[in-house]
Amino acid sequence: MALNYINSIPLHYQLFKEIEEKIYNGKYNEKIPSERELMDEYYVSRSTVRQAISQLVKAGVLERRRGMGTFVKIKPINDWLGNLRSTNETIEMMGMVPGAKLIESRIVKLDSELRRKTGLEEAYYFKRLRYANHLPLGIESHYYPVELGKKLVKFDLNKESFYHLMEEQLGVKSFDADQSITASIINPEDAQLMNLSNKLCVLHTQRKIIDVNEQFVEYEDAIYRSDMYAFNINLSRGFNID
Repeated sequence: MALNYINSIPLHYQLFKEIEEKIYNGKYNEKIPSERELMDEYYVSRSTVRQAISQLVKAGVLERRRGMGTFVKIKPINDWLGNLRSTNETIEMMGMVPGAKLIESRIVKLDSELRRKTGLEEAYYFKRLRYANHLPLGIESHYYPVELGKKLVKFDLNKESFYHLMEEQLGVKSFDADQSITASIINPEDAQLMNLSNKLCVLHTQRKIIDVNEQFVEYEDAIYRSDMYAFNINLSRGFNID
């Protein structure tokens, strides 16, 4: 499969994206092809292959094992059900570096479904692309009471955790939450934002958070990559012992 040689995008970056997409689509699950195999498949030089692989290693997607080859390194981010923690905290617990990019922030009128869930007529809306080790992990849409949103928007939301800001800077304490998790197919707009296939299955989460006084704090509607995000729960079966 030849790359686009007349494109202004460098060949090593094109190959980087080809390998990355095959990893995310499950075509490369463990070990990727050798340098020679990649050279023959994409009709590129050894230096192009090595540059693409080096960038994937630097990004934390691949790892080299001496005498064995190059292997996929991505591990699912595990989030224990029953614990309310931020995406940043979850990513850090897995030994990865969290990141965010603010896509949109504005005051919006809510539809009937969101009005029912939040009790608000309008809300401050934030949409962020989330990263783990510089890889796109998910897209989070947040709805806050307008006055709280006006305070949050003053901070650098490409760096700060919403939960950290509310707890440490704004004095919003003692959260409680109701959350649902379902499976869905990523929509074309979000697939383009995350540079992923528009056929990818994602985890769709919806979560409403209230404070200790049972006042509405946040509603989050988010998607996360199913190949990088996993939920775990401890289960036990009770027995009566006489």
